[in-house]
Amino acid sequence: MSEPIFKSSLSMEEIEANFKDVDFFSGVMEGLEEALAYKRGKASAETIARKRALPTVNIKEMRLSLGMTQRTFAEMLGVSRRTVEAWESGKSTPTPTAKKLMYLIQEDHSLVQKLQ
Repeated sequence: MSEPIFKSSLSMEEIEANFKDVDFFSGVMEGLEEALAYKRGKASAETIARKRALPTVNIKEMRLSLGMTQRTFAEMLGVSRRTVEAWESGKSTPTPTAKKLMYLIQEDHSLVQKLQ
């Protein structure tokens, strides 16, 4: 049997960047824990939540499109300026909640006024 061949329009660097912040081990462990809970009768198949992929947000691009400094953007989100700086430089990633909030702001700039 021959090896499967996977083709992609993405470069290897783009593929690696897409999976940079993915913790496969945690995902596998969580799935196994859910399966074990189901097997032990502590969860039904209907109660196991299916996680959706988090939306993609270019934080710096969005912040600049809003005409905000790192400081004002951070104040609006309730985080420190250094946190925004770390997100923009790739030193850290936003929490899922922060990422979802930024996605909503990206889609509807009128939310900025409500958050300030």
